[in-house]
Amino acid sequence: MKTPFPPRKILAAGLALLLTAFVSLAVWLGYTAMVLPSVAFLKEPSASFQITVKDWEGESRTLTVGPENSYWNPLDDIPKYLQQAVLVAEDFNFYHHRGFDWFEVWEAVKKDIEKRRFARGASTITQQLAKNLFLSREKTFNRKFKELILARRLENTLSKDRILELYLNIVELGPMVFSVGHGSDHYFGKSPAELTLRESTFLVAMLPGPRVYNPSREIDRVMDRSDHILGILARAGKITEHNYEAALEELPMPKGVDMDHILNMFRERVDLAAPLIEPGDRSPVIGDQ
Repeated sequence: MKTPFPPRKILAAGLALLLTAFVSLAVWLGYTAMVLPSVAFLKEPSASFQITVKDWEGESRTLTVGPENSYWNPLDDIPKYLQQAVLVAEDFNFYHHRGFDWFEVWEAVKKDIEKRRFARGASTITQQLAKNLFLSREKTFNRKFKELILARRLENTLSKDRILELYLNIVELGPMVFSVGHGSDHYFGKSPAELTLRESTFLVAMLPGPRVYNPSREIDRVMDRSDHILGILARAGKITEHNYEAALEELPMPKGVDMDHILNMFRERVDLAAPLIEPGDRSPVIGDQ
């Protein structure tokens, strides 16, 4: 009869494996953080540089980020209500966190567990900027870890306004349409400073993904989200009730969209416009900058 393997040896072997795994993970994390690029060059407002983006056919293209791009807009040239619309839509705690939002992370984890897949994102504006500037779009632990490290570096190196300025100047709003400057021109033939409140929220409504929220195919979906963003802005006190109601009644005229469809849709929407505040409304409200 064979002698059973001593429990102490089993425990020792398990602890040794656990220690080896921990050390290996620590080495990998340290190495990954060490080889990630510096973000210090982003501090210079006059600096221009190039990044690689993918077009809608999956081909790699070069995009210039900075004043050398003709669509570049300093933050002061972008209307405050457009900035606020981005914050309430994408990251309402932007001016109060240090790169990532633990509440949103927890909500995303619960949704992912429920759906048994990556169903909900929890990326802050800072994380999105890190991904857009330096990383791929793959949904892996490796990329997410790099994103978090880079987001923290961005927060430690740049002002919040500079982070927001960079984000607004590289965000995707259509097929090879990157930045609110390019989006304003592409859809409305205007600069961001010339956009109305409704046009601003129309652009921002595409931010979850312009392929899904594509006004040439999903104008109703874009308008629904634009209405929702306007409502949150009003509840947050960022726009007046008068401005809210006026924006709801405005008919946006984006280029490349069937105007008969827009007119028919708009006639229905004006009759069915939702009240400003519903009983028990608990929509998130951003803090003052």
